[in-house]
Amino acid sequence: MLRIILTVCFALTASLASAIEIKEITSDGGINAWVVEEPSIPFTALEIRMRGGASLDLPEKRGAVNLMMALVEEGSGDMDAQAFQTKLDALAASFSFRAYADTMSISARFLTENQDEVLALLHQALTAPRFDQDAIDRVRAQVLSGIASDAKSPNRIASAYFDHAAFGDHPYGSSIDGTVESVNALTQADIFDAYHNTLTRAEIYVSAVGNITADQIGPMLDKLLGDLPAEGPAAPTHVDFGLKGGVTVIPFETPQSVALFGHAGIERHDEDFFAAYILNEIVGGAGFESRLMNEVREKRGLTYGIGTYLVPKFHAEMWVGQVASGNATMSEAVQVTRDVWTDIAQNGVTQDELDNIKTFLTGEYPLRFDGNAEIAGIMVGMQMIGLPTDYVINRNAYMEAVTLADVNRVAAELMQPDALHFVVVGQPEGLVSSD
Repeated sequence: MLRIILTVCFALTASLASAIEIKEITSDGGINAWVVEEPSIPFTALEIRMRGGASLDLPEKRGAVNLMMALVEEGSGDMDAQAFQTKLDALAASFSFRAYADTMSISARFLTENQDEVLALLHQALTAPRFDQDAIDRVRAQVLSGIASDAKSPNRIASAYFDHAAFGDHPYGSSIDGTVESVNALTQADIFDAYHNTLTRAEIYVSAVGNITADQIGPMLDKLLGDLPAEGPAAPTHVDFGLKGGVTVIPFETPQSVALFGHAGIERHDEDFFAAYILNEIVGGAGFESRLMNEVREKRGLTYGIGTYLVPKFHAEMWVGQVASGNATMSEAVQVTRDVWTDIAQNGVTQDELDNIKTFLTGEYPLRFDGNAEIAGIMVGMQMIGLPTDYVINRNAYMEAVTLADVNRVAAELMQPDALHFVVVGQPEGLVSSD
């Protein structure tokens, strides 16, 4: 059903981004929240995150949490799916419920004049979901369609193999969507189990931005979330990245091969994370300015694009990248990528590369704060990884403090050319599996 999407937001210029005043409160019920008061527009963005997510799928029930979160707004209380959506549309509000590997995401956008009714409807969705069988069957079919589509996607095939090879039977080793078999086997009771295990206040993070005050948010959250269970099941344990260096070729009929590559990464709380973050941008994160893009695309024309990114999950760390190339050129693209990794690990990066990437990173950061919803999302993300409220003010200073010696030391320690594993899906000429 079509929904009115709220696009009202307040813009912040680069000079104002550092002036955001984040107020931190704890409600009488013990819920912590960060608030940015912006009364100039009668609109509020609310972001809620709960730790756990699809990692809490029960054994043999993979995909239950993902399916459950897709069903939360498919009817609750005395409203079926159509009645719920009709009410939401009438309030000119927007809800989003998403499951991720480690988190549950709940987002709400609403006008001040409708705040009470919107929050009452959200409370109903969170505390009295119906999970009607017809809704389960309809949404299950959508999930199964996505799984079938993934089975034909070279990128998704590479990702599925890479994750399973790296993490095995840990929840990180399989898709949160589940498999055709596991999703087809899910019952209404399984969906309720997933609901009771994940929608809790055990580890909850909240941010709100807009026409709401710090004094209002505490009572509002206690009323909205206070009826959820206070505790949930234990999270999975930490898992080491288990994929050794080498190449895996997965045959697939396509004129262009795709590759996912990587090795172990770095924890977000490591004191060298900022240096590693900058290093990644120089290696493959900064688009056309990166070393890999220059060597693989600009100099040799082997790809339209190549990129890398750090993945500090809650229970594992990776440094991964992606590249696509013609079947006749993928072998060379792999070799050049490995050569760049080796060169930077041994010789480091240059002062010019460091200066250029600092200019980019410090210049683009304030541009992220361009609306209520964006700011709320940034704040709740900060909370989840334990950053202080003044991080938005000090973040660029942290970047500027990183020296060339820091980056090159981290490059020598973190970059492991021999540990890089390339999962290639396609028909790459001259490239064979090493395992």
